[in-house]
Amino acid sequence: MSDKVFDLITIGDSTIDTFIKIHDATVECDINHEQCKICVPYGAKIPVDSIAHGVAGNAANVAVACAKLGLKAAIYTNLGDDDHGKNIREKFEKEQVARDYIKINPGRESNLSVVLTFQGERTIFVYHQDWFYHLPALSLSSWIYLTSMGEAFTGSNIMDEVCHYVDKTRAKLAFAPGTYQLRADIKRYPKLLEKCEVLIVNLEEAKKILGFSELEIVEMRDLLSKMLFLGPKIIVVTDGAEGSFATDGNRNLKAGILPTKLVEKTGAGDAYAGGFLAALFLGKSLEEAMVWGTINASHLIGEVGAQNGLLTREELEKNRNNNLGFVACGF
Repeated sequence: MSDKVFDLITIGDSTIDTFIKIHDATVECDINHEQCKICVPYGAKIPVDSIAHGVAGNAANVAVACAKLGLKAAIYTNLGDDDHGKNIREKFEKEQVARDYIKINPGRESNLSVVLTFQGERTIFVYHQDWFYHLPALSLSSWIYLTSMGEAFTGSNIMDEVCHYVDKTRAKLAFAPGTYQLRADIKRYPKLLEKCEVLIVNLEEAKKILGFSELEIVEMRDLLSKMLFLGPKIIVVTDGAEGSFATDGNRNLKAGILPTKLVEKTGAGDAYAGGFLAALFLGKSLEEAMVWGTINASHLIGEVGAQNGLLTREELEKNRNNNLGFVACGF
């Protein structure tokens, strides 16, 4: 363990996102408008309105978000030795995210995603490498943020290694499970959940974790209560236009959304998580952390890319002062 000390170390995959915006498509939904599909002419050439590239991945997004908000951040992530991996490393350097724990895998390609945007909503095509996950000798950090990894994480000891690190250093653990972690069922990791200071999920993910169907109506108070029984001290559930909800076992809180121009949603949850965690690190209340998360996310969705709209500390505090009436309230 080196003599460096970080405010936050994120753990998870990084990727290069290619954003493609189209207008020549239709959306077809079931009778309840719950299950919808984007449809384009089969075998046709589809005109593209715009195309852009950017570094992304939940761990990468949160590390950059927190670095912009003034935290000393680092990331453990796997990259290939290709040009995409080089671009990701350069982005971290530019945003002052420490690269001490990046593992370069010779002869491998880095993760890639294609984000198809239509009418403000996005559909993501994901290419994940099967990395070998092994936690390096991390320095001391106030917070650890564990998030999405590829399916190969199930064959590793990474979850136990995170638990061991938290036990050894007393770092606070925030967990935002990714697709494969949810598929593996996070309830298989009770020790990790019990060590969580914060568990952050969206409503769909919370239902999946608790065994509810996607269409099943669940009272938010009940959902938060059931999530608390998994072990974390604080539960945060985001729900798109409905805002965000949180509980620490003593109170249930709700923060709405701020009016903003929606351009593209990719990374909104990560922007919220970054603002939320930075506020907690700075000693803000749970209510104020929800506000910081909301402000950061509201700006992120106004630009294309998972990081382009992220705010600096000065920008976020200025925005906060302009929205003093926006608060998280009990419900």
